[in-house]
Amino acid sequence: MKTISLIVPAYNEEKNITPLYEKLEETVFGPLKNKYAFELVFVNDGSRDKTEEEIEKLAAIHPEIKFIDFSRNFGKEIATTAGINNCAGDACLMIDADLQHPAELIPQFIEKWKEGYEVVVGVRKNNAGHGLKTLGAKAFYAILNKISEVKVIPGATDFRLIDRAVINEFNRFTESNRMTRALIDWLGFRRAYIYFDANERLNGEASYSLWKLTQLAFNGFISLSMVPLKLAGYFGAVITLLSGILGVYILLGKYIFHWYFAYISSNVVDLAVFTVFLVGIILISLGFISFYIANIQKEVIGRPMYVIRKKKI
Repeated sequence: MKTISLIVPAYNEEKNITPLYEKLEETVFGPLKNKYAFELVFVNDGSRDKTEEEIEKLAAIHPEIKFIDFSRNFGKEIATTAGINNCAGDACLMIDADLQHPAELIPQFIEKWKEGYEVVVGVRKNNAGHGLKTLGAKAFYAILNKISEVKVIPGATDFRLIDRAVINEFNRFTESNRMTRALIDWLGFRRAYIYFDANERLNGEASYSLWKLTQLAFNGFISLSMVPLKLAGYFGAVITLLSGILGVYILLGKYIFHWYFAYISSNVVDLAVFTVFLVGIILISLGFISFYIANIQKEVIGRPMYVIRKKKI
């Protein structure tokens, strides 16, 4: 009997832990208990509420429940990574603790896996929330697919199943600034897609703020594409060319041909415009470069991605 690991990163989800287990028992563990063995791996990402206690209560009753308890909050991407690193299944499936990912679709993911697909991706058809985050997500996917060699399906989520072969390859990644779904997409393998409507969050508030989502987007851009870094060079080349053309125009127009717009421009104005314009481009270029240098610095230091305070695996 094959084993499937369900990985649940959790941060301040005390009110959702038991309802999630009950939902999984109803839709997955009960109906499929004669076909598969299951382990449920909670990763407590340094929660400040009673998430840890709720997980340990369930783990004391149900032997299939395992847990990893971080020493502090390391972020959802790292929590998901820890679950993948430590799971024992022939496949694993990541699901959020807030029940926005429909647990009743998990048997469909498993069926696709049985058909031979090594990666089964949940793609969100709608979002339970709207507004700035939704617009930002659309912009992120549009830009990422333009500049990256890895094509990411808009709406693709961390709600996905990956085969043990994919797990083993994923565990070879060492970078600490990561976007889990993008790294899995980078690996390739045969993939299938399951489309779903996201549920409303059951309890509490989403732990991913707009700022954290922005940081995740930057990590995705930097880890998957060199285009932002190359933009510095492109900007320099374009500005040098335009500045040269404009300089020639002013020189010829002011001192030889007496063109009107060139002639009425004062030397002070010319110098100020060129200086401000070029300084702005230099600052933009340095900003792009600094992101990459910061990323290199973090990787060179080689700190562990996470610290485990205690675990039951």
